[in-house]
Amino acid sequence: MSRIGKKPIVIPAGVEVTVDGSYVKVKGPKGLLERQFHPDMKIVVNGNEALVERPSDEKDHRSLHGTTRSVLSNMVEGVSNGFTKNLDLVGVGYRAAKSGDKVTLSLGFSHPVVLDNEEGIEVEVPAPTKLIIRGIDKEVVGAYAARVRALRKPEPYKGKGIKYETERIRRKVGKTGKK
Repeated sequence: MSRIGKKPIVIPAGVEVTVDGSYVKVKGPKGLLERQFHPDMKIVVNGNEALVERPSDEKDHRSLHGTTRSVLSNMVEGVSNGFTKNLDLVGVGYRAAKSGDKVTLSLGFSHPVVLDNEEGIEVEVPAPTKLIIRGIDKEVVGAYAARVRALRKPEPYKGKGIKYETERIRRKVGKTGKK
């Protein structure tokens, strides 16, 4: 039995989970998330707990069990608390500015990079070298943060680039001149 899959999901007050076959709606104070799960996985809601059950011990069902539970748990967490990714811009002249619902990044290119806000994403610029990405869908927040980071990945020699706040860059020693 999957250790993650068999754990019950606690549904906090103010969050409503509706199951219609394999289609699940999770409504909370921050918004509404909907998702179609695999039809073999059975999601049961009892009061303030949700359980994910699998029909057999086949390899496919075992692999889907923990994944389904984690995704459903993230949906409940997202509509109640939301998710946040913090990014740091490291480097001389690397700046971020917000105007309206667009974010302009200066990343050492010959042109500024303009990011449009996606649906369900809120981008905040508390300082010129910090970005905070918020949303209720963990997948969307993570994918957007990864796309922003991919614009200028941190390099190992000087550490310049866009990095996650908790990320540690392994530094390398540069070349030394022949003497």
